[in-house]
Amino acid sequence: MPTAEPDLGHASEGTAMSDEFTINGRTFGSRLILGTGRYATLDAMRSAVDAAQAEMVTVAVRLVDFDAPTGKADITEALPDDVLLLPNTAGARTAEEAVRFARLARAGGLPAWVKLEVIPDQRYLLPDPVGTLEAAEELLADGFTVLPYINADPVLAARLEGLGCHAVMPLGSPIGSGRGLKLRDSIRIIVEQATVPVVIDAGLGAPSHAAEALELGADAVLVNTAIAVADEPAVMADAFRLAVLAGRRGRLAGLMEERERGTASSPTSGLLGGS
Repeated sequence: MPTAEPDLGHASEGTAMSDEFTINGRTFGSRLILGTGRYATLDAMRSAVDAAQAEMVTVAVRLVDFDAPTGKADITEALPDDVLLLPNTAGARTAEEAVRFARLARAGGLPAWVKLEVIPDQRYLLPDPVGTLEAAEELLADGFTVLPYINADPVLAARLEGLGCHAVMPLGSPIGSGRGLKLRDSIRIIVEQATVPVVIDAGLGAPSHAAEALELGADAVLVNTAIAVADEPAVMADAFRLAVLAGRRGRLAGLMEERERGTASSPTSGLLGGS
């Protein structure tokens, strides 16, 4: 007799059998998204993307040479043909700059999808919530699929979802810090309330951080620096791939609740001297 698939109460989590998730009508089998910055070479980046089995990668618009001839060593030419290129407005300090970057990418032939970043703070690299809201509203009205990068603010996440954003991307900790899910409690609230995919973006420094994010109920993670600066980027990408699978399967299987006191895992009745 077939068993029912677990209902986790999150619209984007998919099923136990296929375990896919969808953003604006496009379905992804991989829950590991890769960034393309900081790699020593384009070959190293390509090897990492292949090892991760990533189906979506982010590309900073300001690093794309839209005038490069076909076949030239350009970041977009180095990526597999079947991955979704997600233009990234990294470097934008205002809403106006972010909108301009996104429109430039679309005019240059990249998809009308955007990882929206508005970061005026160059010391801590924290996103601007007001600028992000302004840019998201304009880009949505212009027909973009918008995935905003935000602090782990449940109220802001709900506001962006209300505008029509197709996912929310809260940080786990500051960009490039490798500190993991320092904002775990806020992320848990975002996951609980969201009806669009939640992608943990920034701060993940180890495969265990990615597993934790998926166990927490995030739909996917985006990883760049931890893989790019590893001694063996492709090996690290594979490690993150396996960690995402483990975290997701643990979530689907049903994680045990934490307890204040120890509980025996072996039965106490039926033993010599037991009742």
